[in-house]
Amino acid sequence: MSDKKKEPVVLNTKQKQYLKGLAHPLNPLVQIGKEGLSPGLLAMTREELLRHELIKVKLSNNSGLDKVATSEEIAEKTESILVQLIGKTFVLYKENLKKPKDKRIYIPKG
Repeated sequence: MSDKKKEPVVLNTKQKQYLKGLAHPLNPLVQIGKEGLSPGLLAMTREELLRHELIKVKLSNNSGLDKVATSEEIAEKTESILVQLIGKTFVLYKENLKKPKDKRIYIPKG
């Protein structure tokens, strides 16, 4: 087996719009506070992504972190896709191939 990482999934604009629509009614499952991107917070984010595939993350006002840099960093460290950033809330998506097909989020092609 090779040590190559698999190519990251790239979503087109239409697919991101679809995911934004699915994420709209969701409440944030992860809150980033003054501890920042701790190993525990990253582990919790990975776990929620496995469970839900699509989650919202909220950056609290007392975190002192830059929202753009933090959203990109957490997406990279959790190997997820940054779908959207609105204010201090951002949406992450990560496909979970271990979930039964009927429980996975279906993203339309094209």
